[in-house]
Amino acid sequence: MPQLILGIHPGIHDASAAIFRDYDLVAAVQLERLTRIKSDGRVFPDACIDEVLSIAGATRRDVDVVAISRMAMPVEHFTHFRGWRWLREQYRTRVQGFPRRMFARELRRANTLRAEAIYDFAGFRRAAGFRPDAELFFYNHHEAHALPALFYTDWDDALLVTADAGGDNIDYSHSHFANGRLTTIYGGDGLLLRPTPIDSLGRLYGAATDALGFKSLRHEGKVTGLSAMGSPRFYDEIAAHFRIGEDGRIDSDFLKHDHMWPFMRAIAAKARREDVAASVQKVLEDFMLESVRRLLRRHPARHLGVAGGIFANVKLNRVLAEQLALEEIFIVPPMGDEGMSTGGPLVYLLRRDGLERWLAARRRLEHVYLGRDYSGLADKVLERAPGVAKTGEAPVEGAGERLARGGLGAIYTGRMEFGPRALGARSILANPARRETHDLLNQRLERSEFMPFAPVISAARASEVFEVNSRNAYACRFMTITCDVRPAWRQRIPAVVHVDGSARPQVIERAPNPLYFDVLSAFERRTGLPVLVNTSFNVHEEPIVNRPEECAQALTDGRIDFVVTERAIYARRSA
Repeated sequence: MPQLILGIHPGIHDASAAIFRDYDLVAAVQLERLTRIKSDGRVFPDACIDEVLSIAGATRRDVDVVAISRMAMPVEHFTHFRGWRWLREQYRTRVQGFPRRMFARELRRANTLRAEAIYDFAGFRRAAGFRPDAELFFYNHHEAHALPALFYTDWDDALLVTADAGGDNIDYSHSHFANGRLTTIYGGDGLLLRPTPIDSLGRLYGAATDALGFKSLRHEGKVTGLSAMGSPRFYDEIAAHFRIGEDGRIDSDFLKHDHMWPFMRAIAAKARREDVAASVQKVLEDFMLESVRRLLRRHPARHLGVAGGIFANVKLNRVLAEQLALEEIFIVPPMGDEGMSTGGPLVYLLRRDGLERWLAARRRLEHVYLGRDYSGLADKVLERAPGVAKTGEAPVEGAGERLARGGLGAIYTGRMEFGPRALGARSILANPARRETHDLLNQRLERSEFMPFAPVISAARASEVFEVNSRNAYACRFMTITCDVRPAWRQRIPAVVHVDGSARPQVIERAPNPLYFDVLSAFERRTGLPVLVNTSFNVHEEPIVNRPEECAQALTDGRIDFVVTERAIYARRSA
């Protein structure tokens, strides 16, 4: 019998849960999609746990293994608090309202790597409703980022690189796969108890995000978008604080990561925000490129797999793909911390089965439609929504015609996407040829005017319109990399072309999402354009829609003109 493995990431942001049956990923959901609070990690993700188990047709008593990241765990099960520390924790929990503690930090304080030395496993299982014999497994942060980059490929060699604003006491990890062996170059649990390195480009980028008036850990994409409009005037001043060893390790001369915040604020106070953004973007690109280049010199590989929040930076990913001698790059689609709930079970399975069996179970990732399927309920909700009418049009042809005329539509079909990208299950679609589309979308969705919108195109036409090739095509399936728009197409699809002539395309085939593919095809038949705008089905500062009621509300509020489902088209009565 396959084991039912529950992956949990109880992060202070981007909390999530996933469920596996051995190597088969059955469901995965971010907490924000259920609570409707962007990047939510305020509470232990019980709602996610119950959601993925429900999707899988299981209960907590059916779970065989609970794989958990070493993040914010319920305080009542820690066993190492004594004396004044115990009193302090009671005060923080009961008076200040902080009922969780960072697990990795407590391991460091106790100077141990043994989770059972500081945590009451039996008490946690009992309180959480798991069986007494359910195995509890605490996985490594960066290993959980890295392993999906290898598992969801068929490569015979790879360099695996993770980079973010920190987890389990480090900010990067490097691993090498060759000749059937997987070797950790840097990272792993041995670093948990050592002094914390001050080296994070992710924190630098977060400091720049804050300095420019945005929210770090949420709005870094705005800085990336702005960077194309500026000049890297402050590159030398920022880069002077960082260095790269011959082994590819990045380091800095900041004494604390916190010192990056006043440093970036001082730069932002004297400059255009576009130039600050361009400067920190170039530092990120140059240092990460050189780091990976030096790693590849020592550990040759034809393939690069990356994950972690830094690799949500699609411009960086393009630089790596184009400047390194690679055959293929793969960016784990839920590249941020939400993805750890899917990586953690893979860490457990590697420990359980060994590398040979683990490698034999690998497969390419076809899609990330891993949430609940509301198809049976969506039409009922839309039919009774106030101010909404079922049009009577055939879904595919009607949507294609409405988009050709300039309507803003949403597609609501199948299971919700896992990760930060809307990939055709919960997407807003629009005509890329209309110059006013960009401004209209920003106005309707209350978004920043400088942010580009992404295109979707079929795999058969992708290389004709965009610089899609064998190196980046797999990444383009999940919209995790940018590339150039071919010059002949830039004036034909202006709504999806950024100021630097690039785009972040999604390349699709029909099998994973027939409705999405068919609407795109219907639009192409009417216009001759093989591209549609695809942007997330949400308004600014809200998560992507999940339940049908949220879809109906967006239509009622006038955020979109119509919704297409597998069965019908629904429009505002005035549209």
